[in-house]
Amino acid sequence: MAEYYPPLGFHFKVEFDDIDGESEFQSVAGLSVELQTEDIAEGGENRFKHKLPTRTSYPNLVLKRGAVVGSGLIKWCRDAVENFDISPTNVKVTLLNEEHEPLTTWNIVHAWPLKWSVTDFSAEESKLVVETIELSYNYFNIL
Repeated sequence: MAEYYPPLGFHFKVEFDDIDGESEFQSVAGLSVELQTEDIAEGGENRFKHKLPTRTSYPNLVLKRGAVVGSGLIKWCRDAVENFDISPTNVKVTLLNEEHEPLTTWNIVHAWPLKWSVTDFSAEESKLVVETIELSYNYFNIL
């Protein structure tokens, strides 16, 4: 019987459908889904309310990486926030195994930039400049 080892979360890649060469990120957050509910009171039943599912909700996708000068991804973000030229695209986040083979791929549908920020600059510290890109999206599915 083979032993099972859960996958490690540091080996992954991010791919944008319409933007080339933007796959190196240090972290990805927001791959979760929540089922929202509505409380319904039943006449004559005062002990509890029925919870009925209504829709799913997805948090924003947050990507972090060392700052890249002249990046097509940052141009896409700047076009959206500076010019309101919003061009949604799909994003694939793939968890890889030790042989660089895909284990699971999340297909994020209709993503567009919501926020772009860089870390603070300080002459008292010697650390990398990290840019954070926050994307809104409709939903994801697992391929």
